[in-house]
Amino acid sequence: MNNVKCLALDVGDASVGVAVSDELGITARGLFTLKRTNSKADIREILDTARKEGVRAVVVGLPINLNGTDSIQTGKVRDFATRLGNSLRSNAMADVEVILHDERFTTKIAERALIEADMSRKKRAQIIDKQAAVVILQSYLESRR
Repeated sequence: MNNVKCLALDVGDASVGVAVSDELGITARGLFTLKRTNSKADIREILDTARKEGVRAVVVGLPINLNGTDSIQTGKVRDFATRLGNSLRSNAMADVEVILHDERFTTKIAERALIEADMSRKKRAQIIDKQAAVVILQSYLESRR
């Protein structure tokens, strides 16, 4: 999967942060934060974005506990990723791979970067999920090198 354009998702109960890599799969940038409505609509929006961006992989941040075990949220994210993969296959996008990637500390890293940029608490709250998706994607891209 070297040199592949990727989409990344930071999946939460209320929102999904979305980021995309460049064409070479080297750098990540935030796209948007999707406010969750229902899984079907959320997945449809992600499929549309994946198609529009021409990605070959969707990296989903997996919230594993610090000790390496699964949490309730881990199960929810695994389920979401499975439904996303099924939807990709049933929408003629079977060549787009869904990849689970450990996201431990990504929200803290994203928040620290936003604080260092002197961003207000209100503004941080609006973009933290998108920024966490950037951190997830950048971590994934670096792990492939």
